This record gives sequence, structure tokens and C-alpha cells, in this order.
Amino acid sequence: MKTRKSIKKRFKITKTGKVLRRATGQDHYQAKKSGKKKRKMRKWIEVSKPEAKKIKQLLH
Repeated sequence: MKTRKSIKKRFKITKTGKVLRRATGQDHYQAKKSGKKKRKMRKWIEVSKPEAKKIKQLLH
């Protein structure tokens, strides 16, 4: 099965097998958000186990 390129660009898989995604809400409406919130959104967030399973299937 071919790799889904859109999924490959949006998610990262760590060496231990965790699936990471970027935080949502970064594209616009930044003026009303606090600096603390904006800094927190820069980090990668771990995806839940059921979602991670589906994403891994689409990548392999």
C-alpha cells in the first residue's frame, strides 16, 4: 500500500513509536492569544493511542 503523503507531512513518529502532531490554532487569530499560549503551541503533542494506530496504518 502506498504511503499517504498528506499524513507523512503532518505527523512524526518517534523512535519509541509515539505519534506526534503540531498544536492546533496556529494559523491565524494570534493577536488575542497570550504569549504563554503561543509558546505552548510551538511544541509537538502526542496523539491518542487509537488515533496513533490509524495514522501508523496510513503510513505503512
